[in-house]
Amino acid sequence: MVSGVVRGRLVGTAEGDIADGVVEFDKGLITWVGAAANYPDPEKLPASSDDLVLPGLIDLHCHGGAGFGFPNADAAGARVAAAHHRAQGTTGLMGSLVSDQPDVLVEQAAMLADLVEDGELLGVHLEGPFINESRCGAQDPAAIRPGDPALFERVYAASRGTVRSMTLAPETAHFDELLAAMRRHDVLPSLGHTDADAATTAARIADARGGAITATHLFNGMPALHHRSPGPVAACLAAAGRGEMVVELIADGVHLAPETVALVFDTVGADEIALVSDAMAAAGMSDGDYRLGALDVRVHDGVARLATDDGSTGAIAGGTARLIDVLRWTVFVAGIALADAVTSATRTPARVLGLEGERGSLTVGTRADIVVTDQSLQPRRVFVAGTEGT
Repeated sequence: MVSGVVRGRLVGTAEGDIADGVVEFDKGLITWVGAAANYPDPEKLPASSDDLVLPGLIDLHCHGGAGFGFPNADAAGARVAAAHHRAQGTTGLMGSLVSDQPDVLVEQAAMLADLVEDGELLGVHLEGPFINESRCGAQDPAAIRPGDPALFERVYAASRGTVRSMTLAPETAHFDELLAAMRRHDVLPSLGHTDADAATTAARIADARGGAITATHLFNGMPALHHRSPGPVAACLAAAGRGEMVVELIADGVHLAPETVALVFDTVGADEIALVSDAMAAAGMSDGDYRLGALDVRVHDGVARLATDDGSTGAIAGGTARLIDVLRWTVFVAGIALADAVTSATRTPARVLGLEGERGSLTVGTRADIVVTDQSLQPRRVFVAGTEGT
């Protein structure tokens, strides 16, 4: 662990933005935060700059990058993907799997557990297989199955306790038993890939009270909001507005319109939104052919879609943006205030994972995960537990 000092406009402190601020860290933890004018050791001050200093970003939903996908890669490839996102400022990353055959889920969860235990991932996210086939998006319909608590326990055991979240449809079989098992193991439930109506979704959210719950990429993988058939979107927005749920948004310019992102921020606020990348293997790569689980994906003009034999437009198959790209789009295209967008990419995801006070803010005592960017949110320097470039 090393010690150091960075200076710039601080975003994500307990006191709000600090125009000319300093973050000092030692032995992996932040030891001082405040205005440069108040820094007690002026001879150690770096020169003033217009850099932005942010907490390390935390991505709750990521399937890979740099040519490797967590549902398909071996350990070496998974480490390359994790390192790619880390170099782009995502210092806390969940490794997301997709619906697959039970033996594959067991194998991949066990492989990703090594990365969690080594500190390269925060945990494993199961996106399925207990979702609705009619809203499967870019997931293999043949791998989707009704809720099966025994299968969940099998995959959880294979992960050596590193599964930290699971996407499931509110209407899946044995929802109550699955929820009880997830709460017992401190696994975050996330509602998504669903065809449920508003009433069913609201009832499941109510069932989950007493612990954190999220919505997997709100709007995507579920019926559109309609004034006579509001569906799960309305139930999730209402719950988030009451402070009962955090909703994921893939604000990458592909999955959502900027006006939609602005509407959700204006309606529920940054504390109930987690910006996510939903990145797959093509993140950071050029256009071409990739895989997402058992399915072929073709990336064209930076948009990943399922490959089709007849040339028709396939379903969107995850993202090609990193979380820093999502943050940039949220600020400069959707028009969200920088402080709010940073909150949704740092403090909010830290809170839903139970890491508030440990990560997600520039606060004394938290881990020294720090991202220094230029004014356009292009990363300049990334520190992980105080060490640069790891």
